Amino acid sequence: MACRNGCCCGSGPINEDNARFLLLALFIIIYLLCGAAVFSALEQPKEREAKERWAQRFEHFSQKYNLSKKDLNNFLRNYEEANVAGIRVDTIRPRWDFTGAFYFVGTVVSTIGFGMTTPATIGGKVFLMFYGLLGCAATILFFNLFLERVITVIAVVLKSCHERHHNKAVLPQNGRRLSEGGRAGGAGGGGGGKGQDLAGWKPSVYCVMLILGVAAISVSCCASLMYSAAEGWGYLDSLYFCFVAFSTIGFGDMVSSQRVVYEGYATAVYRLGNFFLILTGVCCIYSLFNVISIVIKQVLNWLLRRLEAPCRCCFPRRGHHPHRHPRRNVVAPGHLRARRDPSIETDAINESETDTGRRMSGEMISMRDFLAANKVNLAIMQKQLSEMAIGHPRQSSSSSRQNGFSGGVGALGIMNNRLAETSVDR
Repeated sequence: MACRNGCCCGSGPINEDNARFLLLALFIIIYLLCGAAVFSALEQPKEREAKERWAQRFEHFSQKYNLSKKDLNNFLRNYEEANVAGIRVDTIRPRWDFTGAFYFVGTVVSTIGFGMTTPATIGGKVFLMFYGLLGCAATILFFNLFLERVITVIAVVLKSCHERHHNKAVLPQNGRRLSEGGRAGGAGGGGGGKGQDLAGWKPSVYCVMLILGVAAISVSCCASLMYSAAEGWGYLDSLYFCFVAFSTIGFGDMVSSQRVVYEGYATAVYRLGNFFLILTGVCCIYSLFNVISIVIKQVLNWLLRRLEAPCRCCFPRRGHHPHRHPRRNVVAPGHLRARRDPSIETDAINESETDTGRRMSGEMISMRDFLAANKVNLAIMQKQLSEMAIGHPRQSSSSSRQNGFSGGVGALGIMNNRLAETSVDR
């Protein structure tokens, strides 16, 4: 049915950000349903078998020692209460000495939350609410800063490799070196083409994802070797623990460094190595998750383009809608944007270094300013909340640049402004 005065779906055109949000929500729901079906098929038979085996053991034990089922159930409930308090059949280290408490607060601020240790007193529970609020926020900021430095290092390394590859492609001509872009554009444009190519270059999100994936796998494999030797776990079980811990899922079915003494190993050294491996693994997986989120966003953008054909009124074509505003959540590749002072650290001009001395609300904050003032996430959030309040992004003047600063808050904003191939045109 052709749509004349309105949308054929019964409403006006859908904002692209809202369409992406709804598409992602639908994807997550389908993903959850599929995951539930798979885990139910895999784990439910094992659960039924364990219940049957426990019922037989319970019946046999009550008959052997002439105990009533009621008394035996009460005893097991008492043990469950002691188990929550940290009492186990096997000998384990104290849960609430200083080292045990330090391990606990580490799982709190990192949001791992294994669950093997929990506060039992009212004072401890109340203190945890305030302690976790500040600690989790500070740790998330630390992960973002770690991500920013990792991306910067990767960008520097990849750019140096790109420059070497670019120089190898240069051929000598009349005793002078001329780039391919210069040969295509004429004799006068050789140096400018090379400079613009290198200035507008950004590392590919797929290269960064590959590098972070290799780093995360390497850390997990090394940590699994240590856990297999020290804890006596199988190697696959150790890999499973590494993913659960590093991704901050923290089921708590397997927890490292819980014995009082590790015979044959220096206990203090092992616990220190366990701390640093978990910290490194969490940082690597956190960074990898954020890169994967950008790839997912690209897939969503591709799906939106595919949906434009059957319903153009719901998803107007880019550049043809008369009231369409500039995209806010996509960062165009660097070579498509004009640059006065480009660098790996930032895609925009630092207005604080100009004669105006004033920073625009949508301006990209450099690394130095971020460390000095720590206002980057607040600036992004203020800009986006202001745009949502008025219903559309503010149009920048001719003197201000579109810098792609609104590519997301926090880690997603960092990734969008550091990497290429985040545009829907890719």
